Order: sequence, then structure tokens, then C-alpha cells
Amino acid sequence: MFQKTTLILLLLALVSCKNSDSNKIEKIKAASWLLGNWENKSADGNLTENWKKVNDSTFQAQSYYIKEKDTLHFEAITLQQKGEELTYNTAVKGQNEDKPVSFKLTTGTEKQLVFENPKHDYPQKISYTQITPDSLVAKISGMQQGKPSSEQFSMKKTK
Repeated sequence: MFQKTTLILLLLALVSCKNSDSNKIEKIKAASWLLGNWENKSADGNLTENWKKVNDSTFQAQSYYIKEKDTLHFEAITLQQKGEELTYNTAVKGQNEDKPVSFKLTTGTEKQLVFENPKHDYPQKISYTQITPDSLVAKISGMQQGKPSSEQFSMKKTK
């Protein structure tokens, strides 16, 4: 009887581990609409984000803003799921000693991802909202110099 009980408990533990492993990657899977190349062209310059899947728990992107021939902004982004937590890590060239800053997912729906870091100087919130399969809005917001501030970028998928 003891062996049967032990075997049943062991099987239950294995099944629950298997389920938690598949649940682990659900949040990042829900963000797969980000994958691809996105662009916002304006008179002020071109903003481009190129997202790719590294593995089942990690996406990476490069984001850059170019005006004429000058790169005004460059950042490396990693979207990573560890356990139940989805984290947006961004390293902006020339800021924070080029070290990444982490933002945790606070809202994740089928068409929207909101990441927050209330301790960061600016922005404290980064969001991506899918409008159609080929368009999204990226928004950064928070308090800047004691005043609410935000910028938003409508982006079209190029591939």
C-alpha cells in the first residue's frame, strides 16, 4: 500500500511539474505578435524595432532612431520569462552606463503588454498595444522632472 501511495504521489508531482513548465512560457507565447520588424517614419526621423525569438523563454530586439544619417538612439531589449514573471530589460546606449534596466509585466492581454518600473527615472511604464496584425502602438510614460510625460509611436510591420 505504501508503495502505491508513493507511486501515485510521485506521478502527481511529475504531472504538476509538467503543467507548470508549459504554463511558464504562456506569457511570452502571448507576446509573439511582437516578433518581426516594426517601423515608424516621420519628419523627425525613423524609429525601427526588430524583434526575434531566441528560444521558448526569450525574445530580443534592437531599437534605433535615425535622423538623416545620425543614430540618435539605440537600445538592446530582452523580453524574458523566468517562472511566472515576464521581464522587459532594456539597455540604452549612453544611459545608465549602458547597463540594462528591468521592467516587470503588470498587464498582459492578448493585444497589450504593459511593463513597469516605478523606481526608474523615466520612463516608469512601457507598453505595446497591437492594433492590427501589422500595426502597433509603443508608448513610454511616467513622471519626468515632476510632471507627467508620455510619448507614443505608431508602428507598422515591415516583415
